[in-house]
Amino acid sequence: MALAPEIVVSRWFNTSEPLTLSSLRGRPVLLHAFQMLCPGCVAHGTPQTQRAFDLFRHSDLQVVGLHTVFEHHAAMTPVSLEAFIHEYRLTFPIGVDEAVEGVSMPATMERYGMQGTPTSILIGRNGNIVHHGFGQQSDMALGAIIAAELAAPRG
Repeated sequence: MALAPEIVVSRWFNTSEPLTLSSLRGRPVLLHAFQMLCPGCVAHGTPQTQRAFDLFRHSDLQVVGLHTVFEHHAAMTPVSLEAFIHEYRLTFPIGVDEAVEGVSMPATMERYGMQGTPTSILIGRNGNIVHHGFGQQSDMALGAIIAAELAAPRG
């Protein structure tokens, strides 16, 4: 298992403080990369992430959304994202993946070698990547992976 690279975020929603993986070390982190104009994200990935956030809210799992725009840049602004978050009633912290000048792929997406959206990445308590899934994933399978990580011995 590889150590998860730090996320690079230009703006945060649904959190008063910026989140970093280094500050979350010791807690499992579910990182959900999405785009608001991605049909698979809207129909499945983002609602699944909200369900995981709600289901595991009393555990030490930290759910983090990452709006990672690699196409239709002009349409997916922070103002549009704010409306999307409100309309879909998303309550987990969401960061905007940092754009890289002259490159279509944002910084965190590049660091993780993501193929597209939706992508769900589970980072273990030790900071290592436990799961890296692209596309639609079963709620049961993702829930089982999260539960196994939550049940793993600390330290």
